[in-house]
Amino acid sequence: MAKFVLKTAKDQSTYFRLVAANGQTILSSEMYSTKTAALNGVESVKKNAPLDERYERKTNAKGEPMFNLKAANHQVIGTSEGYSSEAARENGIASVKSNAPFAEVDDQT
Repeated sequence: MAKFVLKTAKDQSTYFRLVAANGQTILSSEMYSTKTAALNGVESVKKNAPLDERYERKTNAKGEPMFNLKAANHQVIGTSEGYSSEAARENGIASVKSNAPFAEVDDQT
């Protein structure tokens, strides 16, 4: 089962990753100044993940397909890794849609 892994960075900011059952990161957050803000980000991902219109399909600097998940206010709340193809990116989006709403939080802060 997928989970949100909450961690503290070296600069004491907090971030999360949505990790699939196979251990692969499927979505990463920005850095948050507080743990509470990061947990609010997790809730925003859970709420917005099922909505296809919240996904911004892009290409990263290496030319790889990737995506951002955005909140209703158009703020990016999660970013994917680069994928080998557009089909692989769509599989990543499908994984976030199906896993994020029910994923537990693994607090490793």
